[in-house]
Amino acid sequence: MRNMFPALPLVLVAVLLATSPAHAQPYPSKLIRLVTGSAPAGGSDLTARAIQPKLAAALGAQMIVENRAGVAGMLANEFVAKAAPDGYTLLLQPGSFVTVSTQLNSKTQWEPTKLLAAIIQVSAYDFVMVVHPSVPARNLKELVAVARAKPGALSFVSTGVGSNFHLAGELFKLKTKTDMLHVPYKGSAQALVDLVAGRAEVMFIHVPVVLQHIQSGRLRPLGVTGAQRNRLLPDVPTIGEALIKGYEVTGWEGIYAPAGTPRDVIVRVNAAAASVLATPELKEAWHAKAVEFHLNTPEAFAAKTRDEYEKNAALIKAAAIKPEL
Repeated sequence: MRNMFPALPLVLVAVLLATSPAHAQPYPSKLIRLVTGSAPAGGSDLTARAIQPKLAAALGAQMIVENRAGVAGMLANEFVAKAAPDGYTLLLQPGSFVTVSTQLNSKTQWEPTKLLAAIIQVSAYDFVMVVHPSVPARNLKELVAVARAKPGALSFVSTGVGSNFHLAGELFKLKTKTDMLHVPYKGSAQALVDLVAGRAEVMFIHVPVVLQHIQSGRLRPLGVTGAQRNRLLPDVPTIGEALIKGYEVTGWEGIYAPAGTPRDVIVRVNAAAASVLATPELKEAWHAKAVEFHLNTPEAFAAKTRDEYEKNAALIKAAAIKPEL
């Protein structure tokens, strides 16, 4: 057999062989970092840690969850976007960190669909609008009447400017032509304490977080933000069916990689994550929290990210929401 590289030095031949496709390391062949912008025990941190062991096993690799909390998810976004596009640095974020924070908390134009590669959406969930019992409203129509009678007198609290809970309230205000004072907090704990104590009147929040307060009568649910009723609150109507046709605000989480990550890696992680989310253990965990998962392709998730980014941009403009920079 003739020498394939007759005129090349032996060192260069070795380099060519080592970098050829036949000698490339199969993915994955080293530790994978699953980065989240949530603090430990925060929303997406809990999701990441629920998924991580099974996803590592499905991929046949070691995987760690890495918290890079700060600037409403932007520290994690930027860290992953600048990482090598090789599939060893992944991002698990809530949709608001990807499609809202990138517009309100970045000093430069930060378009997620250009800087991140969508892999798979791993959850979807709605919120509930609750009021303190001191508010003289038993339903949404009565709340609108109260808000219109005293513009700005009702305060609605959220976990921060640009959060899903803030946007849900702003959309409600726009659709009902009401004026409620937005009071942002740094997280849900203190906001909920003040709401239960009657120092605030209205809040949009995850159903499991306030379910106990609803059951005890400390808070009154008026409507849920999804397209269908929440399984944990089957007697509470959606805002769309009770008052505002077409009103829908839902949260979601998804996994991304740096833009430019090879297609075969994206497909591999998508398939592995889908198999993990189909296991009885995670199905039951998601069901208990009234969280949904529907199998989706990288292309479908990329389209959802783009659509949400554009929709939220329009809402931010219409509600005149100002960045927190």
